[in-house]
Amino acid sequence: MKTLFTALAVLTLTLFGCQQSRGMNEENNKKMEEMSGETRTAVFAGGCFWCTESDFEKVPGVIEAVSGYTGGHVKNPTYEQTSAGGTGHVEAVEVVYDPRRVTYGQLLTWFWRHVDPTDGGGQFVDRGEQYRSVIFTADEEQRRLAEASKKELAASGRFDKDIVTEILPLGEFYRAEEYHQDYYEKNPIRYHWYRFNSGRDQFLEKVWGEQSPESIPEAGGKMKSDAMNMSKESEMSAAAGMEKEKTYIIPDDEELRRRLSPLQYEVTRKDDTEPPFNNAYWDNKEEGIYVDIISGEPLFSSRDKFKSGTGWPSFTRPLVPENIVEKEDRAWFTIRTEVRSRHADSHLGHVFKDGPPPTGLRYCLNSAALRFVPKDKLEEEGYGRFLKQFE
Repeated sequence: MKTLFTALAVLTLTLFGCQQSRGMNEENNKKMEEMSGETRTAVFAGGCFWCTESDFEKVPGVIEAVSGYTGGHVKNPTYEQTSAGGTGHVEAVEVVYDPRRVTYGQLLTWFWRHVDPTDGGGQFVDRGEQYRSVIFTADEEQRRLAEASKKELAASGRFDKDIVTEILPLGEFYRAEEYHQDYYEKNPIRYHWYRFNSGRDQFLEKVWGEQSPESIPEAGGKMKSDAMNMSKESEMSAAAGMEKEKTYIIPDDEELRRRLSPLQYEVTRKDDTEPPFNNAYWDNKEEGIYVDIISGEPLFSSRDKFKSGTGWPSFTRPLVPENIVEKEDRAWFTIRTEVRSRHADSHLGHVFKDGPPPTGLRYCLNSAALRFVPKDKLEEEGYGRFLKQFE
């Protein structure tokens, strides 16, 4: 019996490994194919490079955004050296783009709509020389376009203070440590929490309003909307603000045993797992949101639900990241990442890094830990703030 178990385990791991390798190869091949054509680079500094990289990687035509350091006098600086100050370097992002799909001028427009160009002491909560906003130009054409765009922004009357973003010649660009690359994808919960508390999106919403950075001019001046993915951070940030003000009352264990079904109790309180393909929401296609079965705190949206083939409801990202807690799970002879609800501390399921775009994540959940609120019941049940998602 042990031999059979071992053989099955090896087969499962082999199949999983093949799927992972195939997915990675397809992604790498796509990137290599894109980079085999004509590409150009542009370098921008807009505060913390986690946010700047995340923002630029959403632009159609951008192949890659790399976090790094530039503008200073120290060779091969580390994050610790740059953070300590005195190197002259700033946290910057090198943007590799396809000029047939997006122009340098359009990237400039995108940059201005993601920074506070009037703040010379840093960006948002990040203070210090390493967080100041800078456009680094590689040649005379980039310098000319950058200067013209800065002058145009100043004349727009959008800001009541001077535009102090620097325009400097590009020197050596040093790639940052690997753990900084794609930080928003590797650590989505921490990243969204940091971004919300930075005040970045709140500032942009205040300044740009309906012209916030969810759209970028295509070649020829037409506006191309990428709002479905790009407005998500703003939606989650706004929801997070409301969540901070909300108090959840969690019944005691005796009351929970009365209210919940035996399966719901075992899943949420004993970390059990319900059977696949035999649960309430694995195949639910209705529009609405999923809330914690105990507290009612909003967790996931049908807009981020996808068919994973596992037999459990699966999502690419949380509706309100601040309501999700990740924990290391070493059960079943492996290491996984468990997800729990913040207020009720319900066991929800696990998150895996084999999901579809735009996050590459798969939140695999138990229906027994969730309650579905249909779109037409959101207002009635106190979740009206999420209705904008379904317009």
